[in-house]
Amino acid sequence: MDWVEHFYSRTGHWWGEAESGIGDRDRGRVEHLHRICGPDPRRLLELGCGYGNTGAAFAEAGHRVVGVELTDRADRAEAHAARLGPERLRIVRGDFYTVAIESRFDAVMYWNGFGIGSDADQRRLLRRIAAWLEPHGTALVDVFNPLVWASWNGETELRQANPGRGYHHELQQETSFDPVTATAVDTWWDTAEPDRRITQRLRCYTPADLRLLLEGTGLALTGVLAEGEPVDLTADHAGDTAWLRDRHEYLAILEPTAG
Repeated sequence: MDWVEHFYSRTGHWWGEAESGIGDRDRGRVEHLHRICGPDPRRLLELGCGYGNTGAAFAEAGHRVVGVELTDRADRAEAHAARLGPERLRIVRGDFYTVAIESRFDAVMYWNGFGIGSDADQRRLLRRIAAWLEPHGTALVDVFNPLVWASWNGETELRQANPGRGYHHELQQETSFDPVTATAVDTWWDTAEPDRRITQRLRCYTPADLRLLLEGTGLALTGVLAEGEPVDLTADHAGDTAWLRDRHEYLAILEPTAG
């Protein structure tokens, strides 16, 4: 996982100005929590909080939030925390695989990042999440769908600069997929610096794979939202084109297991 800090710091430099404000995606995540857990104020832990905009949206909705961020995206998160105050939003700079946080939380959230490292790394993180949760707490974790990422194998995309919106770099993206390890390989570079390519590797899991991964972690899969809608995990989804082609991630709802 040596690539993580450099990859997210560099992409944060590319996108931070445009994407660090509170937007519709952040407010949508607040709605997901309220839909699943209810709207009452809660104590929340956000792993990989990035620019802090999602944590700030939760704080503005009345929750108390601790955000953990390894990269220098935390500098922008600190600006949100300074505006809201430490009782509402506190940023901890560190690696959430090793950071010491003694508190327990009503909910632990990990948006758009689960799958970094090996299966053993994911289990280690899931055990930490279980330890951070209150006995009746909930974890909300975005998980990448291997079926869609596999369909993107070999695709490239040019993303034009748009300085008026805060995007100052013209970027190229190239996606490939390892079918043996179910890992998405996502490579980016600034077209002005084509020799400075950076790559993230993201382990992907179907809900069935995720259930197997969760065994022995102290957490169980109790629900899934895809594009904000609940998924019936007991139904037959054969031929479901949304899962096969469109839903590149889904939100896993995890709860502590008895004992």
